[in-house]
Amino acid sequence: MRFHHFAIEVKDLETSIAFYKKYLGHHEEWRLLFQDENIVFLAYNDFRLELISRGKRSVSQGVHICFEVDTIHEVIKNFKEDGIIAIDGPYKLENGWETVFFKGPDNELIEFLQIQGISLPLSK
Repeated sequence: MRFHHFAIEVKDLETSIAFYKKYLGHHEEWRLLFQDENIVFLAYNDFRLELISRGKRSVSQGVHICFEVDTIHEVIKNFKEDGIIAIDGPYKLENGWETVFFKGPDNELIEFLQIQGISLPLSK
C-alpha cells in the first residue's frame, strides 16, 4: 500500500488551483465532474492533492496538510512577498525540526516542515 492523495474541500476551485500552483509548485493533472462535485487533481512529484468543490458554499476544515521542504525560511519569504503572514510559527521542535503554518484560500491549515540536516536518535 502507498499514499495516493490528500483531499481538501474548497469554495473556489480556480482560486485554490492558482494558490497551490504558485506557492507549492503543483501542476494540474486531471479534472472530472462526479455527481455534483467538481474535482481537480494537482500533482507535485509523487504527491497528489485532490481539490473538491460544490460551488461557493461554506466549507469546514478540521485537518491540516504538511509539506516537507528544504528550508522553511524560503517558504516564509515567498509568502511574505505577497503579504501572506504565517499564522503560527516558525518553531524549532525538540528534535531539531523546524515548522511553520499558513492558511490556504479556504482556511485550510498548511504546515511546512524542514527536517533536512537533522539527525534523529535511533530507536532502541
